[in-house]
Amino acid sequence: MTKVNNLTTEVEVLVRFNEADPLGIVWHGHYIRYFEDGREDFGKRFGIGYLDFFNRGFVIPVVSVDCSFKKSLRYGDTVIVETSFIPCDAAKIQFSYRLFNKQTQDLVATGHSVQVFLDKEHSILQLLNPPFFEDWKRKNIEY
Repeated sequence: MTKVNNLTTEVEVLVRFNEADPLGIVWHGHYIRYFEDGREDFGKRFGIGYLDFFNRGFVIPVVSVDCSFKKSLRYGDTVIVETSFIPCDAAKIQFSYRLFNKQTQDLVATGHSVQVFLDKEHSILQLLNPPFFEDWKRKNIEY
């Protein structure tokens, strides 16, 4: 893999009928789901998906997430989920998000999430990054 300074992906998600209220406006909790769509896409593209961790003995639960809402999405809109990896030395994974309405190009939300590493057998919090993740960071991030 080529080293990059900014590990960012974009994925498009069509707003589904069941994500909107009777007025056609997306319920606020679904924005967090769009963040999840972005994390899954990022993991697939960069080889650090949930199953990559799981198959190496770890789970990575979300322990913190925040979202700032700027504009509403509506049923039938397409949301562009921009997901950026935030490098850090601590034993955690951080992402930032920007959601855009594809049709209008308006920024509709921003956010941030933090995940930690747990041993999948005993749910023990890991104080150090797993070795394979450290290797991934060395290959992909320039400090």
